[in-house]
Amino acid sequence: MARDSRDVFRNPNLGTVIDEPPPGIQRGASKRTFFGHPVGLSTLFFTEMWERFSYYGIRPLLVLFMTAALTQGGFGFERQTASSIVGIYAACVYLASLPGGWIADRLLGLRRAIWYGGILIALGHLSIALSLIFAHSAFFIGLVLIVMGTGLLKPNISAIVGELYPEGGARRDAGFSIFYMGINIGALVAPLITGYLGERVGWHLGFGAAGVGMVIGLITYRLRAYKTLGDIGMAPASTDPAEHRRVKLSVAIGVGVIVLLIALTMGGIININPVSLAQKMTLVIVGSALAYFIYLFAGGGLTTEEKKRVVIIILLFIFAAIFWSAFEQAPTSLNLFARDYTDRNLFGWEMPTLWLQAANSVFVILLAPVFAIVWMALGRRGKDPSSVAKFAWGLFFAGLGFVVMLIASNIVIEGGGNVRVSPWWLVFSYFLQTIGELSLSPVGLSSMTKLAPFKFKGQMMGVWFMAAALGNLIAGLVGGKVDPEKLDQMPILFRQTSMFLFIAAVACGLLVYPVGKMMKGVRAGDR
Repeated sequence: MARDSRDVFRNPNLGTVIDEPPPGIQRGASKRTFFGHPVGLSTLFFTEMWERFSYYGIRPLLVLFMTAALTQGGFGFERQTASSIVGIYAACVYLASLPGGWIADRLLGLRRAIWYGGILIALGHLSIALSLIFAHSAFFIGLVLIVMGTGLLKPNISAIVGELYPEGGARRDAGFSIFYMGINIGALVAPLITGYLGERVGWHLGFGAAGVGMVIGLITYRLRAYKTLGDIGMAPASTDPAEHRRVKLSVAIGVGVIVLLIALTMGGIININPVSLAQKMTLVIVGSALAYFIYLFAGGGLTTEEKKRVVIIILLFIFAAIFWSAFEQAPTSLNLFARDYTDRNLFGWEMPTLWLQAANSVFVILLAPVFAIVWMALGRRGKDPSSVAKFAWGLFFAGLGFVVMLIASNIVIEGGGNVRVSPWWLVFSYFLQTIGELSLSPVGLSSMTKLAPFKFKGQMMGVWFMAAALGNLIAGLVGGKVDPEKLDQMPILFRQTSMFLFIAAVACGLLVYPVGKMMKGVRAGDR
């Protein structure tokens, strides 16, 4: 569960005002403050906190629900199928941020994009909750609505946070740090509530609780946005009526295609194999990234220095995809391990499986300030590691986390699959993975913004999201191998995952010197 830099999607294109606020509301934002920051940050803080509550409340619940037997209220899907669906869903959430940012820039404006996105997310959760009555159709329609809504909300709410600080600088960074805290609070509380309700009371009550969170976020946003944000983010970057018409047509065609595909699928006219679809999406993303990088070198008009920067971006893309393919097994393989092979009894009471998903959020909250202090201290001494070096450490610690799971899975194997291990194995694994996440994720996003050629900055953020989407797809494809009926596959999965991470860490480490030598002509702050 990554809730730091990848959760703060950025949209560089911002506009001016075309809409009028409601009667009685001043055009300017409130002068009050929120922990010394613009009070508008509080509106965005709580809106994002509830949106992340809804997202992280439902994501780990999906695989448990879909693999639960029909007699237990689930769908009875095979584990690889359910895991692939989770991977496709998470990948689409990241990919949807690209058209979502474009629609906000060219048509809706940031504020309306957030509002409509939140409505779609809430409707998606309602649809999933109604799958109790309407079964598969309502469930998958709900997932599609959440993907569409998140694409509109995520990239644009972060952009408004940046707009609160036109002066930039350290105060802006501090504002984003507070905003990150809202993300992590939502991600921490979500599995505790939805996990208990979903696993102990009823699956659909857990899904519904996540939806209630989004509704609270919407109400918060609606009541406070005009009062605290003034005119910020009200208008799209483009005010050209002709372009608005083109965007509306494109959106109508896109929505029409989605509706048609849903109708054909639900009507049984076309059948979708989730595993096959995830595999094809993986190939498409890899092919698209490869074609894009070839275009940059062949027809992007880049200078020699910019080409050097793009080479580093390509390396970071590859290593990031490898990292996320391991890290994003949290809602799939590690979640299934928690359910099937972890002793969750506390003083005679068995805690819900999803509660262990909160460990990562706890560690992010505790360790993020420590990492910030360490990087700043090393920077003052001129010993701050390069981005590539930090990536190597991130991959290494993630590899250690899966070595822990390899040991735990071997204990299960030695007991013939009838042994449940201590939850501390998973907690320690999440701890090591969180160290890896904090070494790699914020550094990767920062590096993309610094290394990207000026005229391709927005597109390079899309490349970073593609790496996250690719990692989620791969994690979904392999995550179903934790299966009591295929017990021997579990240690193989964790062994292969740790090996790939260690190989990537070594390769990344070996590249530190040559990359540094290649980048001697680039400003030190951009390495």
